[in-house]
Amino acid sequence: MSEDIINRRAIQWFPGHMAKTLRLMETEIRNVDCVLQILDARIPLSSLNPEIERITSGKPHLYIMNKADLADPDITAQWLAYFKSAGAGCLPMNSKQSGKAGAVKGPIEKELSALMERRRKKGMIGARIRVMVVGIPNVGKSTFINSFAGAARAKAANKPGVTRGKQWITVDDYDLMDMPGVLWPKFEEKRVGENLALTGAIKDKIMDTEELAMILCMRLRALAPAAFAARYKLTDEDDFADMDAYDLFELIGKKRGFLMAGGAINHARTAEMLLGEFRSATIGQISLEAPKSYDARR
Repeated sequence: MSEDIINRRAIQWFPGHMAKTLRLMETEIRNVDCVLQILDARIPLSSLNPEIERITSGKPHLYIMNKADLADPDITAQWLAYFKSAGAGCLPMNSKQSGKAGAVKGPIEKELSALMERRRKKGMIGARIRVMVVGIPNVGKSTFINSFAGAARAKAANKPGVTRGKQWITVDDYDLMDMPGVLWPKFEEKRVGENLALTGAIKDKIMDTEELAMILCMRLRALAPAAFAARYKLTDEDDFADMDAYDLFELIGKKRGFLMAGGAINHARTAEMLLGEFRSATIGQISLEAPKSYDARR
C-alpha cells in the first residue's frame, strides 16, 4: 500500500460548544487584566489559536509552553528565542510538576507593570489581578491552574473537552478565569490539523486512529530516527528507511506481537500503542515542529 493511498483528508473539529466559547471570550475579555495562553511545547505554532489571538489582542499577553517535559529541549529553546525575537513573553512549563506554575507570577506582574503602577498611584494596593487562561483542548490549562493554586481547584484530565464553561478560581492576589479549550473553524494547513490530532487536542473517537498512527510513523522516522528505531527494534535488515507508511505501521505491529488469528496484524491495538507512547514521551522527547528559521525539515 503506497503512502499516497492513505486518505490525507483535512482534519477538522469545531463542535458547537467551541463557537460558544469564542463568543464567551469576546464578552469576558473586558473583565480581565491579562491573558495567559497555554501552548503545547511540542507544537507551539499549531497550538496557537488565531481566533484567541484576535479576541485577546488588546490585552497584555504571556505564552506558556506547557508539556515541555515531552518536547525536545533543544527545539523548545529555539521556540523561546523565536517568541523573544517577536517581543512576546514566553515560558516553558511542566505544569504537572508541583509548584512550577508559580514561576509565572513574576512575568505576569512584569506584563502588567503599567497597570499596577496606575493602581498604586490611585492607592489601590493589593487590588486583585484578573487573568484569563486560554488554549486549545487538552493542552493542560486546568492542570496549570491547579499547580498554580497548589491544590485541585479546576477539573483536569488527559483528554480534550473536560472544561465546558468558564471557572473563576481565586489564588492569593489572582483571580484566574479558566476557559474551555477551543480550536478554530478551519485549519489552513493540513499539517496543523495533523499536529493537533497527534498530540491529542482532537478527540481520538472522531478520528481514524489507524491512519493517524501511520502519519505518526512517518513523522517519527523523519524527526527522531534513532529513538524510533530503538523503541520498536527496527534494524537495517528490516529496510524500514524506505518503507511506505502502511508497511512501516504493519512492521511495528508485528515487532510488538500484535497478531490476530491467521497472523493478521491488529491495527487498532498497534495504533493505540503508537499514539499512546508518543504522547507520553515513552519513545523520547520529540517536538513535531520547530521555528521555520531553524527547521529545515518543514
